[in-house]
Amino acid sequence: MSVSATSASAIPTPRPARRIAVGSPEFKRTNRAMFFGGFSTFALLYCVQPLMPLLSHEFGLSAAQSSVVLSISTAALALTLVASSAISERFGRKPLMVGGMAIAALMTLLCAFAHNYPQLLVMRALLGVALGGMPAIAMAYLGEEIEPESLGLSMGLYISGSAFGGMVGRVMTSVLSDHFSWRLALGLVGVAGLYAAFEFWRSLPVSRHFTPTREGWRTLPSGFKLHLSDAGLPWLFALAFLLMGAFVSMYNYIAYRLLAEPFALNQSVVGAVSFMYLLGIYSSVWAGRLADRYGRRHVLWVMSLIMFSGLLLTLSNWLPLIVVGVAVFTYGFFATHSVASSWVGRRATSNKALASALYLFFYYLGSSVIGSATGVMWGHSAWPGVVAVLACALALAVVVALRLRTLAPVGQAER
Repeated sequence: MSVSATSASAIPTPRPARRIAVGSPEFKRTNRAMFFGGFSTFALLYCVQPLMPLLSHEFGLSAAQSSVVLSISTAALALTLVASSAISERFGRKPLMVGGMAIAALMTLLCAFAHNYPQLLVMRALLGVALGGMPAIAMAYLGEEIEPESLGLSMGLYISGSAFGGMVGRVMTSVLSDHFSWRLALGLVGVAGLYAAFEFWRSLPVSRHFTPTREGWRTLPSGFKLHLSDAGLPWLFALAFLLMGAFVSMYNYIAYRLLAEPFALNQSVVGAVSFMYLLGIYSSVWAGRLADRYGRRHVLWVMSLIMFSGLLLTLSNWLPLIVVGVAVFTYGFFATHSVASSWVGRRATSNKALASALYLFFYYLGSSVIGSATGVMWGHSAWPGVVAVLACALALAVVVALRLRTLAPVGQAER
């Protein structure tokens, strides 16, 4: 045997990097970063939601017209998700996520200086474009880096950050706009977003299971075909459209109802309804653990039914029961979204970033389409009209979730 052959045989074969396991320092850092990422996305995107009645008054807008300040951001985000996933395949996950968070925070700061409603809409649209670089890529990162047995928990923690961000953004803008102005409120939310971007950059570990490729754009057609021909993914995409559309509509128009007679609450009290998001922080992690233990197909339909029951409670004219209804509705939404989004990451066998992008495309498209449509119903039939639209959406969501119970798994990692 030659010396060179002996030397070659002595060189150990590099072991593939292990995925991040629960309890490890990398797992804690990842979840800390993703908590800040979810916080920033929801806080920046939905901080204008409780301001819609104020914008209606200041700019002379109807409820449906005022809802565009949110719908234009979610529509822009939806339309840029796929492009962002393709770009991330070449340049990496972390740089695009950090850049998107920072730019979105700067756009929120600029919103505070808008001279008129069209200018505000332009800034909000650019914010949506910037945030296209966050949600789908975050889901893809977790799917690549976290061990499969802990993915449900990690995704639940990411979504709990979203819940916390949605709550803080709404409460902060409600209280500050009530005592100072909506412009100051948006400015401070923008500053908080910049800090979240810094913490995200500082905490998130570098990808160890990501391989850059120049084929991102050219593989899109085959990726679309692969995911849309799957037996389960299109149903999960439809579920995202229905659930998020219903959730955004609830928080879009419950403020109009509670500010009007017979309740006539002030802006700060109405904004306090957003403390219900705290339930989402718990329910998303709880549902993720249940899904890891019992299987997503056995948990998803129950969570959807919880959300539907909460909606029906809001038909009451008794304020405490309305609050309970919103609480149950919110609890069910974050639990359902946690289970469905982690299922996408587990079911997609390749091009996970595109699968996550498609899920979130329909998620934010539902926010824009159903969110605006229910504004029209509010103008015609007030709250009963809003509930009628959302009841139809959630009834379909329960049917879809029941349909997914019979879905055959693609491998041992998916349940």
